[in-house]
Amino acid sequence: MIVKLRKFLRFFMNREFMIFVLIGIFNTLSGSMFATLYSMHVGANLAFVLGYLTSLVIAYLLNAKINFKKRITLKRFLKFAVSYIPNFIIQNIMVFLFYNHLGWDRIITYFLAAVIGVPVTFACMKLFAFKK
Repeated sequence: MIVKLRKFLRFFMNREFMIFVLIGIFNTLSGSMFATLYSMHVGANLAFVLGYLTSLVIAYLLNAKINFKKRITLKRFLKFAVSYIPNFIIQNIMVFLFYNHLGWDRIITYFLAAVIGVPVTFACMKLFAFKK
């Protein structure tokens, strides 16, 4: 049991995970910035989608080159994008349950969703998109 716990902790408590989190913070800010810029030309919903897609490309480039040191390829980008699907599902379920049904505060719900979703996304990326 202790060996499995150590292995689990080593998987997440390392340089790759810390860089992933920093890129994620930068990516959240850039996605918001791009969505704001796009909203000057298109509706808010489309602007959000365009901002999200732009930040997804930026996140892929930064993770591929800086974090996982991999060549940039279309196949790897598509795997990277697919790696975000579990995170999206987890976060939406959590918001649905905790915010919509249990009435928790929105900020607490978003934070809790991120705390669970971010490690899942990292694991998907490391084991699927940037598999060594």
